[in-house]
Amino acid sequence: MLIGAMEAGGTKFVCGVGTREGEILEHVSFPTEGPEETMAKAVEFFSRHPIQGLGVGTFGPADINPESPTYGSITTTPKLKWAHYPMLPELQKHFHVPAAFDTDVNAAALGELTWGAARGLDSCMYMTVGTGIGVGAVVDGKVLHGMNHPEMGHILVRRHPNDTFAGACPYHGDCLEGLAAGPALEKRWGAKGIELADRPEVWEIQADYLAQALVSYALIFGPKRMILGGGVMKQQQLFPLIREKFKTYMNSYLQNSYLDDLDTYIVPPGLQDFAGLKGSIALAVLASKVHSL
Repeated sequence: MLIGAMEAGGTKFVCGVGTREGEILEHVSFPTEGPEETMAKAVEFFSRHPIQGLGVGTFGPADINPESPTYGSITTTPKLKWAHYPMLPELQKHFHVPAAFDTDVNAAALGELTWGAARGLDSCMYMTVGTGIGVGAVVDGKVLHGMNHPEMGHILVRRHPNDTFAGACPYHGDCLEGLAAGPALEKRWGAKGIELADRPEVWEIQADYLAQALVSYALIFGPKRMILGGGVMKQQQLFPLIREKFKTYMNSYLQNSYLDDLDTYIVPPGLQDFAGLKGSIALAVLASKVHSL
């Protein structure tokens, strides 16, 4: 069985086909433009393969409630051309197969739990730090949903005492994303993160905000592994800084064996840049089971 998978990101789309076991057989990527041009490329790619299931992990916010009349649509995204765009219904015009639709970070969390850094566990969270900050989670083996998908990138954090940057989130100003996503780094320091690698003051503030968030997530739903990906997290010096600040902020409050070794608790993706795409395959496999394929 060939599974189609699509990771719809704010900067680029990645489409692939693979097996139920998570092996990617072919994939392509292209920039995220307007919906008509971008989706035409996705449809063209999948049309060349006899897919029997389809998983979509998308940027958001998005309607992931199967009972909703707008299920499968992007909602109030700042990418205005995509606002309220019916992404999954558009795909289903062309491919009449069981399909699943969720956020890109929920898909990545499921992919890492199934085949990656959290394999063998029943819970994990996946954070991407890039153009924005998104967080997905799996709890008790199930992708975390409530009245909507998690929006943990927009939680409020305490301001670092040396940070005077106002924040870059158009909705909340100095929420986590507004202070620690890639655009916030560039606006605060006047250069992209890759150009700031040798500036320790940059990463001390960055690590502080991310560690605060991780402590909150650990206290709220207790994931057994925390996986951090995205373009900003390619600055590997962040990991030891985040772990140290996490330890300081937690202050031994939680006594748990998972926290005994933070080097194995707060980690980069085991699936590297394919967490979202493989996670979309995992979403499709779950959908196919529901439809008894």
